[in-house]
Amino acid sequence: MKTSFICTVLNEEEAIESFLLSFSRQTRKPDEIVIVDGGSRDGTIRKILNFQETHKTLHVKLFRKRGNRAVGRNFAIRKANHDIILLSDAGCLLSAKWVHEISKPFLNSRVDVVSGYYRGKSETVFQKCLIPYVLVMPDKLKEDAFLPSTRSMAIKKSVLKQMGWFPKEYSHNEDYVFAKYLQKESVRIGFAKKAIVYWIPVKTLKGAFIMFFRFAVGDAEAGILRPKVVLIIARYVFALILFSIIVSQRDSTLAFLFFVLLILYLLWAIAKNYKYVKRWEAIYFLPLLQITSDIAVLSGTCIGLLILLFSKNERTFFQV
Repeated sequence: MKTSFICTVLNEEEAIESFLLSFSRQTRKPDEIVIVDGGSRDGTIRKILNFQETHKTLHVKLFRKRGNRAVGRNFAIRKANHDIILLSDAGCLLSAKWVHEISKPFLNSRVDVVSGYYRGKSETVFQKCLIPYVLVMPDKLKEDAFLPSTRSMAIKKSVLKQMGWFPKEYSHNEDYVFAKYLQKESVRIGFAKKAIVYWIPVKTLKGAFIMFFRFAVGDAEAGILRPKVVLIIARYVFALILFSIIVSQRDSTLAFLFFVLLILYLLWAIAKNYKYVKRWEAIYFLPLLQITSDIAVLSGTCIGLLILLFSKNERTFFQV
């Protein structure tokens, strides 16, 4: 069973070398590595070419194609020589048995897609606090409902051709839109818990806000409204109504209630994720990330809904 690994890159100078080196440590190597650059202006291309020269047995192929990640992925898949397509993202690190574990479920011919797992790899307390806001933590994992993400995923090229390609009209969360479509069409998805990719979180609050915002925009413009987003909207609508009543009526009792609820909310933000961090600094970072993610999700959802509402073109899934 031969495999082709594909990924897209854009200005990944800092991360690309470590990412590629994780292939050299695989217990089983992919039969080729297809990389599509979307127009990098830093040293990404140079580092890929250097790796290509020093690791010729990995059969690294580099192409350039301008466009979003879906455009790049679709282009890379068309260039791939083998039916089993493996996917991950630059900026991650692959565990040593990732290729072996993500490929193994295809020994069952009924499996069309494989969803691998991922964990966070943090260097700072801030990054450690960010991880449970982004990833599905092990104690919350439901294997039978775990959707594939291009962070750790494999799919048959023949299935992609049959079902359609990654949706190029979405630039923020095309893999989640695609995963929901696979789920809707009852495509047979296997889960490989040991196919672990280590995700390296952003290092700043600004970077975290942009990430949350982009995810929210992508979901909303695709018409996806997650239950957690509904709860966030409900909480803030309630808070806004309560605050408006306090201002209009100058009610000190309601003001005290508002203050108590705010404190409880911040304490809840600490309580729900502190077990994943266990550092005193989390008492500061966890509430800060909760408020940041809330604001990013609310604003991103509004922008995404406006894009969806005023879009003049009918959206068609998975055009190449």
